[in-house]
Amino acid sequence: MGYKFHVETPGETSSLPPFEVGLLLGVLMGEGHFGGDGRQPHCTLKMHVRREPLLLWMLARFPEARLYGPYTHAGRHFYQLMFRGPALRDLLALLRQTDWERIDPHSHARAKEMAARYPKHDLFGERESTG
Repeated sequence: MGYKFHVETPGETSSLPPFEVGLLLGVLMGEGHFGGDGRQPHCTLKMHVRREPLLLWMLARFPEARLYGPYTHAGRHFYQLMFRGPALRDLLALLRQTDWERIDPHSHARAKEMAARYPKHDLFGERESTG
């Protein structure tokens, strides 16, 4: 069984094995920040440079995300992986297929708060379609 999500072109989907979905969920629960810059929502992961292989693995699964760095700030040497726009929608769509809300209500609530602050982005697919 795999989890489906959109990739790069409308209508195209990909599938991740349950282990990979679980790894993504675990990393996001432990390290992810759901917020925004005032204009658009994002999920940010700031991780030490020794985690570069993990960040590159995640980037390979979400090619529309962006990896920045390495940076050095306040004695910390890190990369920053940003999910915005289609990458963020794809990430949230994938995570909604899991028991995320039950497993970690705190991070799920943070993502829902982010979605509420940026309603025009319809991050949880809650807008009624007109058609």
